[in-house]
Amino acid sequence: MMIPSQVATHANSDLYFHIRMVVSMIVSLCITTLLGGFARIVQHPRRDLASALHLGWAVSLLLWVIHFWWWEFRLTMIPQWYFGTYFFVILYAVLYYFLCTLLFPAELKEYPNYEVYFLSRRKWFFGFLMATFVADVIDTRIKGAEYLHSFGMEYPIRIALNLALCLVGMFTKNRRIQLTLLTVSLLYHIYFIEMAYATQ
Repeated sequence: MMIPSQVATHANSDLYFHIRMVVSMIVSLCITTLLGGFARIVQHPRRDLASALHLGWAVSLLLWVIHFWWWEFRLTMIPQWYFGTYFFVILYAVLYYFLCTLLFPAELKEYPNYEVYFLSRRKWFFGFLMATFVADVIDTRIKGAEYLHSFGMEYPIRIALNLALCLVGMFTKNRRIQLTLLTVSLLYHIYFIEMAYATQ
């Protein structure tokens, strides 16, 4: 016979695996959307004209989604699950799905190429991207203050830098500035992953 504390631990473990399964389904949809978009460009290069800016953000987003999946492995650190916590984690994953569908719409008929489309939807894209960084802070905090502080000053710097990049991206159509934002964001993300998980 299990004592109450063991029952609670077992129930919490079952709930964690349930949440991981739901999140994995959303992550799978994200990756499927991105890979499908890449495949369409390869299949129809003249119809769906590629763009360094658009493809760069698509590659960057694929890295974000993969990183998110690894980041959420730390959900095991949450001692007690509640519906609000569960709902938040699912919503966090859904933000990435919206980003993926924004980059690769079902059809591109109204636009001559992906770059024109991306720039026309930049406020939506960067708005959702900003939301993922806000959600990231909440997500990291609910895993415990010790976990949040384990990243030192690098973490708040990362969040502040990315929020600033998103704000600039929302309000400029200048291609050179957009490409600079993409480059800085991608390189810094690679650096952060290397720094955060060098020993993991």
